[in-house]
Amino acid sequence: MSDIRIIKKYQNRCLYDTSLSKYISLTDLKELVFKQEPFEVREVKTDKDITRQVLLQIISEEENEGDPLFTTDVLMKFIRMYSDSTQGAFSSYMEHSLGYFDAQSRQFMDTLKDSNDLNPLNIWTDIAKKNMDYWQDAQKNMMKAAGVQASSSSKAKK
Repeated sequence: MSDIRIIKKYQNRCLYDTSLSKYISLTDLKELVFKQEPFEVREVKTDKDITRQVLLQIISEEENEGDPLFTTDVLMKFIRMYSDSTQGAFSSYMEHSLGYFDAQSRQFMDTLKDSNDLNPLNIWTDIAKKNMDYWQDAQKNMMKAAGVQASSSSKAKK
């Protein structure tokens, strides 16, 4: 049996969780995301994987409620990236950046829970140093993917 939970989406927009044998809502799918449970949404009629479209629908609903995460300027820049030759590198960069941000957020919360040294300055200094190392590596990898050589001054800093 597959580890990935299969959600069927019907033409009437109903979602059916095949592992629970019941209809679910977008809110239920959002909970699966929070729990990091792998799932795939498939269109019933064509069996096409539409997970990305459904996730974008969840994001759209989140953006319309409360405080939006994305500014209009950020959304416009995202749209422009679709016609840019660096689209693939940008996608990879965003995926790695968000993964790193998520890991650091969890690490920060764990450190706060487990630390005897609750000096926020020490915690943030450590995180800032790790961030600088990460961003330098990410920039180097993005430049390499774009076919650009690092300057000799940036090589000397390493």
